[in-house]
Amino acid sequence: MAKVVVLGLPGEAGLWVADLDAGTVTPFQPPAGSPLEAASKLRAGGAAIIKGVNFSVAVKSADDAFSGHLDG
Repeated sequence: MAKVVVLGLPGEAGLWVADLDAGTVTPFQPPAGSPLEAASKLRAGGAAIIKGVNFSVAVKSADDAFSGHLDG
């Protein structure tokens, strides 16, 4: 099972790599000509790309998440 996730948020141009084993989140620039770059370009046009993730929710703060809030 993958323990690394590439993610992006609406209104935020850049992408991020979250390494769950290492406990890190790092800015990410997809390699030129790669499938990730192509997906990133689709995302910039408004597409949502979801693959290999079965739960994702954006909340206003970590406190909201730890309190169990689903929308912030």
